[in-house]
Amino acid sequence: MREQLLAAETVTGIAWRDGVLHLLDQRLLPLEQHWLACSDVAQVAEAIGDMVVRGASAIGICAAYGLVLALRRRLAEGEGWEEALEEDFLLLGEARPTPANLFWALNRMRERLQRVRPDEDLLAVMEAEAVAIHDSDREANLTMAQFGLEQVRKHQGSEQALLTHGNAGALGSGGFGTALAVIRAAAMEGMVEQVYVCETRPWLQGSRLTAWELAVDGVPVAVVADAAAGHLMKTKGITWVVVGADCIAANGDVAAKIGTYQLAVTAMHHGLRFMVVAPSSSIDLNLPTGEDIPLEVRGEEELLEVEGIQVTADIEVYNPVVDVTPADLIDVIVTEKGVVERPDVAKIAQLMCRKRLH
Repeated sequence: MREQLLAAETVTGIAWRDGVLHLLDQRLLPLEQHWLACSDVAQVAEAIGDMVVRGASAIGICAAYGLVLALRRRLAEGEGWEEALEEDFLLLGEARPTPANLFWALNRMRERLQRVRPDEDLLAVMEAEAVAIHDSDREANLTMAQFGLEQVRKHQGSEQALLTHGNAGALGSGGFGTALAVIRAAAMEGMVEQVYVCETRPWLQGSRLTAWELAVDGVPVAVVADAAAGHLMKTKGITWVVVGADCIAANGDVAAKIGTYQLAVTAMHHGLRFMVVAPSSSIDLNLPTGEDIPLEVRGEEELLEVEGIQVTADIEVYNPVVDVTPADLIDVIVTEKGVVERPDVAKIAQLMCRKRLH
């Protein structure tokens, strides 16, 4: 399966070339493919905050590269660069509040910075660490694809109908995606008759990004309105709901794209299995439950406007973009360290003690 996925790689949203971070602007996809070049940390933080790049893993990778850009500038400024770099850590950390991978990547970069020896090239070491974070995520995607495929094969037969929400694909990661890596692998094995993709309002990550990625790969895909998901579960023979995650608490509660929680509730009502696919860097053991995860709320214009044109009356707006799915609604969490069925505190802790399996 690994070789098949590698051979089928078609979409990428992050490229590090000649000391510059290049990002495929996800706000314009799929109608326009435009790459933005980020040469300083402020541009990277802005790209994360403005949704040029999104997806928890991709955000973490970009933050690591952003810190390299920050370090290059601070070293050029000379004395006092260590204190100045702390401002850049803070800037990147505040770009988005929910993705655990963002803070995981920044912590990993900080730890590597503290271990640099006097005889080492500081900038080269930190650039290599950022590249390693990127490469590691790509490898984790491949491992999760295999683990998730085994779950789909074990619990259901062939020619299945799957449902996904948001974008947990190549554009939201460093490689092949999380949830979409599993779906791609199942499709390659001839196990997928149809994939249904929720639009995922208000940014339409499902219809613009996920459906496009799957169509490029030749996977049978259909876009559905978010509100149609329950009807599909009742009438279309869906076997699995497969989603990604922004953050997973110590007890297995999962913060993910808004609308994921109601999909989990509806899936349980219809007796469907619910799979969350995310790297272990999405798990934060310092957050006891989902109630402790900081949930992002974005601006009112995302609901009031379409392409900058207001389409509603001037009314109050509440725009949460992440919700929490309780662990007891989740059948399986798939990571590169292994699989947790019916997650709880003990199982998540045991998982995090394991070594990476790729």
